[in-house]
Amino acid sequence: MCGRYASTLPADLLLETLAAMAGALGNLEPNWNVAPTQNAPVARLNPSTGKRQLDLLTWGLVPNWTKDLKTAHRPINARAETVATSGMFRDALIRRRCLVPATLCYEWLALPDGKQPYAIARADGTPTVFGGLWESWRDPSGDILRTYTIISTTANAEMSRLHERMPVVLEPSQWAAWLGEHEADPIEMLRPAPDGTLRFWPVSRAVNAVRNNGPELAEPIELPSLATS
Repeated sequence: MCGRYASTLPADLLLETLAAMAGALGNLEPNWNVAPTQNAPVARLNPSTGKRQLDLLTWGLVPNWTKDLKTAHRPINARAETVATSGMFRDALIRRRCLVPATLCYEWLALPDGKQPYAIARADGTPTVFGGLWESWRDPSGDILRTYTIISTTANAEMSRLHERMPVVLEPSQWAAWLGEHEADPIEMLRPAPDGTLRFWPVSRAVNAVRNNGPELAEPIELPSLATS
């Protein structure tokens, strides 16, 4: 599962890393505590140009057939096991896949004294890129809301020490295929990242509150080591 993450890279570095053109990015600020309903940068193929483009989209998918936004279910995650058969996600999986760049994400481990947050990032220090889906919804006045969801899969052995699920992490060699720039089966890419791809460390419970936002949220704190067995 992925319910909170950090997106802190500047626009120029994101555009270079993802080989994308700038879309509607506005004044992109570092966000160390991206939460559902907030906007974050997402790379997708522009339907008009077919080119890779980076835009700010809203986290929490709203399908184009949604009638009432106020009562709509806006999932922040889609399960890899059912994404191809779910009416909520099936069409987007075929036509509207996206890349969600992240500096790191957060996961919570249940402990006797409450849930302890951990930060998770790539072990090689490069940005993490999640597999996602996006949608475009038009309200009665004609305004367009573009939204996204992050796909989750079963956790690998290392990540299962924190949680039974993890986001789908895509390697650079998979980005073009995931976006649909050439023919490929997207289901084949919905697998847990190999052990060793990611590292994790305990962080302050300050990240629990969305109002808290800053690099200090990702600073490691001292906790007893997790058991490896």
